[in-house]
Amino acid sequence: MAKRIAIVEDEAAIRENYSAAFRREGYAVDGYDARKPALAAFATRLPDLVVIDINLKDDVEGGFELCRELRARAPELPIIFLTARDSEFDAVSGLRLGADDYLTKDISLPHLMARIAALFRRLDAMKQPQSSDSTIIRGDLCIDTDRMSISWQEQAVGLTLTEFWLVHAMARYPGHVKNRQQLMDAAQAVLDDNTITSHIKRIRRKFLAIDPAFDAIETVYGMGYRWLSD
Repeated sequence: MAKRIAIVEDEAAIRENYSAAFRREGYAVDGYDARKPALAAFATRLPDLVVIDINLKDDVEGGFELCRELRARAPELPIIFLTARDSEFDAVSGLRLGADDYLTKDISLPHLMARIAALFRRLDAMKQPQSSDSTIIRGDLCIDTDRMSISWQEQAVGLTLTEFWLVHAMARYPGHVKNRQQLMDAAQAVLDDNTITSHIKRIRRKFLAIDPAFDAIETVYGMGYRWLSD
């Protein structure tokens, strides 16, 4: 069955152009012009991936609010912002809300399709049978790759797909510094330095919400990040 993409974009011509491009790649597509009709549809059926603009009609921050509501409803649903707003502040805001990627509309279609395909590869990985080493335990950390779940001190940490693979990449080899390229490879995504930094900050906040003394992720300036050994 074809993967289903929902695109939430208020400009009809742009929405139809992207929808046609997704269909050419073999995806099923649903289009919405505002936050409320999208949420009403998602209450009945969630898509496999959501592409969201920020400005939605008179709702200037509607895309951000939609992302927040979707992330609360479906922690693992892949979400991509695709917007004309190219400020670093907006990008960081989108990632802090839990988006897996933040792209601007000047991105080429082949590049956009590659980013979407990478997110779907991670979704497919969730459904694959895992080997006997599907559980990684590092002190208070437990990673279950069968269920794509992570817990800290026996409490579930609600991570997005991108965040899950970033933690997995670091914790698999504690003490080893993972540079940007290695983290990108692990996440199967193209992420710039600011995007990775935003993801790491969001990951830290989620662990700190469970354990205020959490300090297992170390920034090695100029090199990358590592998970500290037990």
